[in-house]
Amino acid sequence: MLRFCDITLMGAATLLLVGCSRSDRSDADAAKALSAFDALETPPGRVTITYPLDGTLFPPEFPPPTFRWKSAAQVNGLAWAIRVDSGDMQLVFSSDAPEWKPPPSAWAKMKKSSTDTDAVITVVSFPSSAPESIACAGTVTVRTSSDPVGAPIMFRDVPLPFIYAVKNPDTIRWRLADVSSDRTPPAVLENLPVCGNCHSFDSAGRTLGMDVDYANDKGSYAITELTAKTVLSRDKIITWSDYKKEEGEYTFGLLSQVSPDGRYVVSTVKDRSVFVPRPDLRYSQLFFPIRGMLAVYDRESRRFSALAGADDPAFVQSNPAWSPDGKWIYFCREKAADIPEDKEHRAVLITEHLARHFLRSNREFKYDIYRVPFNGGRGGTPEAVPGASNNGKSNYFPRLSPDGKWLVFCRAKNFMLLQPDSKLYIMPAAGGEPRLMKCNTGEMNSWHSWSPNGKWLVFSTKAHGPYTQLCLTHIDENGCDTPPVLLEWAALENRACNIPEFLNRRPGAKLALREDFLDSLNFRRQGQVLLLAGDFQQSIPLFVKALELDPENHEARLRLAVAYTQAGEQPKAETEFSTLLDKLRGKKEHMDLLHDVHCHMALLSRKQYDPSKAAEHYRAALQCKPRDIAARLMLGLVLASQRKFAEAEQTLAEAAKIEPDNPLARMWLGMVLSDAGRNEDARVHLVKALSLAPAGRADWQLIAQRILPRNDLTSELRPSSSATAGSSPTTPSHTC
Repeated sequence: MLRFCDITLMGAATLLLVGCSRSDRSDADAAKALSAFDALETPPGRVTITYPLDGTLFPPEFPPPTFRWKSAAQVNGLAWAIRVDSGDMQLVFSSDAPEWKPPPSAWAKMKKSSTDTDAVITVVSFPSSAPESIACAGTVTVRTSSDPVGAPIMFRDVPLPFIYAVKNPDTIRWRLADVSSDRTPPAVLENLPVCGNCHSFDSAGRTLGMDVDYANDKGSYAITELTAKTVLSRDKIITWSDYKKEEGEYTFGLLSQVSPDGRYVVSTVKDRSVFVPRPDLRYSQLFFPIRGMLAVYDRESRRFSALAGADDPAFVQSNPAWSPDGKWIYFCREKAADIPEDKEHRAVLITEHLARHFLRSNREFKYDIYRVPFNGGRGGTPEAVPGASNNGKSNYFPRLSPDGKWLVFCRAKNFMLLQPDSKLYIMPAAGGEPRLMKCNTGEMNSWHSWSPNGKWLVFSTKAHGPYTQLCLTHIDENGCDTPPVLLEWAALENRACNIPEFLNRRPGAKLALREDFLDSLNFRRQGQVLLLAGDFQQSIPLFVKALELDPENHEARLRLAVAYTQAGEQPKAETEFSTLLDKLRGKKEHMDLLHDVHCHMALLSRKQYDPSKAAEHYRAALQCKPRDIAARLMLGLVLASQRKFAEAEQTLAEAAKIEPDNPLARMWLGMVLSDAGRNEDARVHLVKALSLAPAGRADWQLIAQRILPRNDLTSELRPSSSATAGSSPTTPSHTC
């Protein structure tokens, strides 16, 4: 759109540079428009420069930004003249669109001249056919800082909505970016087929910590020394689930942070969080912890310990952040939430049904920021941070400046993480009056990180659309910040850029991460999660990968066959089942697995309307586990469907003998006897079944009424209080 021309028009003291978008006529048009603007006595309509904002301070190494504006004039065929005034330098450009990017050589001159004085950018719009008829105009003032950013930023880019990224973790990428670059930064880690999340570094940039789902353990966490080619191997992985593992509670290991010296990591453990995926691209998840405590992992002793002062089960304690000297840990705290319907549930994530109290009843959940002395991992007495607590808002994501002087945190009406109204505040680290930062954009300001020199802050925002972008702001010695500087290389198409963290390395530093911890077990467990969730097609490639890594992973082959069955790919299912039978036949150590194979093959045979083969597999399953009541009941049904009443009766009678109080065994035995014409014998078992069945279950009553006279039902039925409420007359609970 632009070509750059050096044209001296204004004497030795002033350099006029004109950028021409179409022809030499554009040069003259721009000059005429600017002259006409200068001669106006009455201000024209307004051009609103939307980026950068007035007072923006750019880093000295920053590449040319794209200036953008909106015009109040409703005129067809508008063109724009752009003038830069800074000291004794003047630069003039033209554009045929409401945006403009300075050529690199011009931008270098602009930065040099605006270090000690303002650069005033004037934008004038005019009809392309009448350059002296000024439609509207606007100005913005910017400067260039003498403080470099001085370090690269590692961030994650993900597709949206979030639930898609969860199901397709290999689409997530981690990038290491230099502020000085104008190109898409290189990926340092990609194609990771498991979910990875938060990452952090020690203050020297030597140690990396990162969430990784090893073996489908959400508490898994990789800790490694950083080299040019860092390998994330199994010996580098711990799991937060090992903290008091004997208690049997799952752990996510939420928002972990490596200590400044790299020796410790602090994380939320024993956590429970509200997690609700949403279809909205802009905010495709609601996620915040409602229970949890802080625990510390010591890399030298390889031990976990609770952090006293942040381990009270009456509260949720999360979002830990270290002071730069390692003496304090700042964190968020709120009273732990109780969900009455879920007292016995131990899952880490609370789904939409159980989270409805927060979603529909406007239940509030607001965090305060506390701090506690680290004291070598022993903790101490927690104290609320004045100004970041007890203010009627939710305060979270505390981050301390490298000199320990300033605290930047998020404040929103409610909850945590992706909140549209989240704003950044700055205050003295020990407490004080918080100040709303100038860098805040109109929507969602969060995920902030200080540069190692303490002069710049990077943060995430959704001000420019649903896909999160990254911005910078300069912070001076008085804690005063400047309007946001958009990192345009983080404006990736259809990708959200989040979790930016400065790495204390020189600009241009090379880094490559490679996983070497994924094994057959890991892929099998991932596939199992998807299989149980009903995502059969998604689970298949994971089981295939597990078998590629270990052809003798019999559990993976069984789950692959089951996934093929559920996905309707029956020939492939038969092939995998047959292969597995060949591998297991005659091996007593695999009798339990062989039992499961025959049960699933029986199910497949039933889907193929082959009751004879189904019965054959159920018999084989019972040879492996003679007391398996579910397989015995299903065999009885299959035999009855073939009108083999004698064998069906024998099979179901044996089931009733194994579990005399099983209502299904009694019910199905009674029905088989009734179908065989033995109504009196049937009545005995049906009445017994109804006495064992859940009270008030109409389906049981209707089945019996087809066979028994009503007076039998009313006179002989005595419902048992010990019956299982979830029982069903048609489907046994099967372990496989």
